[in-house]
Amino acid sequence: MWLLLLVTACGAGPTDPAPGGALEGFPEPDPTCSGIYGAPNDNTGLDGDSCTAEVAGAEGTWTPPAWDEATLAALRAWTLLDPPAVPEQDPYAHPDAVLAFDPLAVCAVVPQDGGAYRLISFTIAAEARASGGVVTHGDSCGLCSSLADLAVYAGIPDLTQPVRQCGLAGVLGGLEATDACLQELGFTPPCARIWAYNAQHTQDACFDICMAELSDPYNQPDGSLNDCLQCDEDESGPVFQAVAGRTRRNSGLATALCRPCETVWRVGHRYSPP
Repeated sequence: MWLLLLVTACGAGPTDPAPGGALEGFPEPDPTCSGIYGAPNDNTGLDGDSCTAEVAGAEGTWTPPAWDEATLAALRAWTLLDPPAVPEQDPYAHPDAVLAFDPLAVCAVVPQDGGAYRLISFTIAAEARASGGVVTHGDSCGLCSSLADLAVYAGIPDLTQPVRQCGLAGVLGGLEATDACLQELGFTPPCARIWAYNAQHTQDACFDICMAELSDPYNQPDGSLNDCLQCDEDESGPVFQAVAGRTRRNSGLATALCRPCETVWRVGHRYSPP
């Protein structure tokens, strides 16, 4: 999201156990866990002792799947049927038209013949599993729900430098330049466009705050976000999440931006080979 444009400047079947023992059909966050989840690097402001890639609570300890180039290539090999259209209107101009929240809704990959799949939203994870789907993220499906977009998120755990370049391109070239740069990272056109709209909105809402914290770590010592990231979270996050569908948190991805473990969906991403 645009928070990074300024801060950083721009197998198995669906019922098989996921990493850590959680079933793919039941990937909801664990409200009993404690701690901060992520994969910190030098930009985070936290170390591996205070921010870890595991969710440990009364339901057990869950760890995310490992990502290597073969796994990422397998995601990109799938073909999405009926992909979403690129939005022509800025959703931030009419937020009430897109904002909706169902804490149990999920987006699932439903395999079809010939290495194809559909994305279908279900009201609960168990319903997706019963329909032969594999949950790919929490919340309803959106513009960034494809497996191709998942490959980008998972393949670039810290989008700092590449997104910085997209932000710089947008300063001179506007929305279209930011969009084109994001597509070069691998994002699908619909997903790149909502990122670009998000960038534009956060620039308007948080520019001064983010410029003042340009080189600050992502997280404060207590685990909270720095003021720039929090501004993006508050001002742009709800619309982005509603329209994009997939986020790193609701996909269970451990990134350099550490988050409270109880907000992380425990998604195993165990898709059969296409």
